[in-house]
Amino acid sequence: MRKKGILILITALLVSPLLFSWGFYAHKRVNRMAVFTLPKSMIGFYKSNIEYITEQAVGPDKRRYTDKEEASRHYLDADHYGQLPFDSIPEKWEDAVKKYGEDTLNTYGTVPWRIQQRLAQLTDAFRERDSAKILFYSADLGHYIADACVPLHTTENYDGQMTGQKGLHSFWESRLPELFSDQYNYFTGKARYIKNPLQETFVVIKESFAAMDSVVKIEAQLNKEFDADKKYSMEQKGKNNVKVYSYEYSKAYHQRLDGMVERRMRRAIITVGSFWYTAWVNAGQPDLKKLVNKQQTEEEKKRVQAEEKAYKEGKVLGRKDDTE
Repeated sequence: MRKKGILILITALLVSPLLFSWGFYAHKRVNRMAVFTLPKSMIGFYKSNIEYITEQAVGPDKRRYTDKEEASRHYLDADHYGQLPFDSIPEKWEDAVKKYGEDTLNTYGTVPWRIQQRLAQLTDAFRERDSAKILFYSADLGHYIADACVPLHTTENYDGQMTGQKGLHSFWESRLPELFSDQYNYFTGKARYIKNPLQETFVVIKESFAAMDSVVKIEAQLNKEFDADKKYSMEQKGKNNVKVYSYEYSKAYHQRLDGMVERRMRRAIITVGSFWYTAWVNAGQPDLKKLVNKQQTEEEKKRVQAEEKAYKEGKVLGRKDDTE
C-alpha cells in the first residue's frame, strides 16, 4: 500500500508541476499534499479538484486586500497574554470574549476560532452535498490551519520588527520552503478523526509558540556571524530584480533550525487532512460521488475578482508583514 501511495503522489507531481507564485508556495504545497492523506472514500473527489484546492489555498491572504477584518484571522499573538499565555486564554470563543472583549481578541488575533468557524461551515457544506462550498471551505480551512503552524503567527514580534530583524516572517515562511522544501518528506500518514477540534487547534498553536523563541534567537545569532554583504543577494522575480536573503545565509539558517520548517509543514499537512476528514465524518460521511454540482454564484465570482484586483494593486488592509 505504501508503494502504491508513493506512485500516486509521484504521478501527481509529474503531471501537475508545482509552479507557485512568490510568497504563497508553502500554503499551496500544504493544501496539495493534504489531499493525499485522505481515505479512499474522499480522495477521488479531492484529487479531481486538486488544482482548485491548491490555487485557492491563498484565497484568505488575497482577502486581506479587500476586508479590513481579515488580517486578525491569521494569527494569535499569544505573548500579549503573558509569559504563560495558554494558562490565561480560554479556548472557547464565548469565554474568551467574556474575559477579554471582542476588540482585544480582534486586535491580537483570532485564528483558532476562525478555524472552528470554517470547520463548521465545511461540515454544513458536506451535509448539503454542495460541491462548490465543500471546495471553497476546504481550501480556506487549509490556509488558516497552516497559518496556525507558523511560529511567527503566535507573537507580537511577528516580523522580527521588535528585535531588529525586519523581514524574518517571509524569510522563515516563504524563502526557506521555496529553497529547501523539495528535500522534505511529505508522507505524514493518513488523516485521522479529531474528537475535539478546538482543543487540537490549541495544541497546534502551542507547538508553534514553543518554537517561536528559537526562530528569533537563531537568526539573531547567525546575523552576528555573517558579513553584511553575504546576507543578501539579488534575484529575478518575474519582471523585477529583488533583494532576498542569500542562498548561503538561508542554508545556514535552515540547518540551524534543524528540521523545524519541515516539521511544521508536515504538521500542517496532516492536520489539514484530518480536519477535512473530521468535517466529512461529522456530516454523516456523504457519498462524494453523488454531490450536487453547484457552481459559484455571480456574487461569489465578483467577490473573487475584486479580491484578485485589490491583491494585484498591493494595498493590504490591517496588519502588514514582510510577505506583502
